Amino acid sequence: MMRSTIAIINPKNNQPLSLSNGNLQDIEGNVFQVIGGIPRIAQFNNYTSSFGMQWNKFDKTQLDRETDGHNISRQRFFAETHWNAQDLTEKNVLEVGSGAGRFSKVVLESTSATLYSIDYSDAVTANFKNNSSIAANRFHLFQASIYEMPFPDDSFDKVFCLGVLQHTPNFDASVKALIRKAKPGGEIVVDFYPINGWWTKIHAKYILRPITKRLSHKRLMQMIESNINWLMKSEQILHRLGLGMLARFLPIVDIQGTLPKYLSETEKREWAVLDTFDMFSPEYDNPQRIRDVAAMFKRHGADVTFAGVEHFDGFAAAVVRGIKQS
Repeated sequence: MMRSTIAIINPKNNQPLSLSNGNLQDIEGNVFQVIGGIPRIAQFNNYTSSFGMQWNKFDKTQLDRETDGHNISRQRFFAETHWNAQDLTEKNVLEVGSGAGRFSKVVLESTSATLYSIDYSDAVTANFKNNSSIAANRFHLFQASIYEMPFPDDSFDKVFCLGVLQHTPNFDASVKALIRKAKPGGEIVVDFYPINGWWTKIHAKYILRPITKRLSHKRLMQMIESNINWLMKSEQILHRLGLGMLARFLPIVDIQGTLPKYLSETEKREWAVLDTFDMFSPEYDNPQRIRDVAAMFKRHGADVTFAGVEHFDGFAAAVVRGIKQS
């Protein structure tokens, strides 16, 4: 069976977009620039500018290098979605929030799906650089908002959004937007930062974020890079002394609980800088209870097939999967 082609539209008026003088234009004369090979449906600068900075600086950091035993992205993708390569044969897949393209790479290399991918930030530049040569005829990348995606509703066989929803302004509206783009009977998969209890926000991340998110991204990055060595050492000592719970008050990512074990010391430091910046720089950070996200799926027309925690390679993620109602 031949896969269908997804129309590209102006999300503000639903008019088809076509190439004109190297850019995309609708019949009303609205023009969207194509910069660096990527249609920019969104404002170039917006609330996600910190992600554009971090993913263009750390464009290779989280990419799998399976020849070196680095495959955490592949493990995470298939563990959370419960899809396999056959599930995606001849399918149109929508990825929302692609960052530097760690999961784009998995889909393009491991399946024959056609991937439509968006990110609201200029991280799309890093994704294009990393993945555009893998399967150019199956990869369609856009800078666009989750709330204004350049595709008609009811278009995609599969929709996934990993590591993104907590950083959007309105979590419920974001879930609704994802479900709208799936076909009736299509599957939607998300993961997100979970609220595990009253202690979730008693953490350096949430205590300091009101200050750090107002710093310039450059200044914040400099502060993290100049302090990361002693922070890493301090976290290591606390865990060695059996006081790992106190590490939550250090302004550093949870290295023991979130970083792959196979990293070299140099790689571990790079991941620590990246993930610590990711903790403190975003405009929005809204963890959710799993049951509440499941309720959002139901409210917006998807039958929940799974709502819980998925495990992979010693890690755990809060995941909700659903099927859009016919």
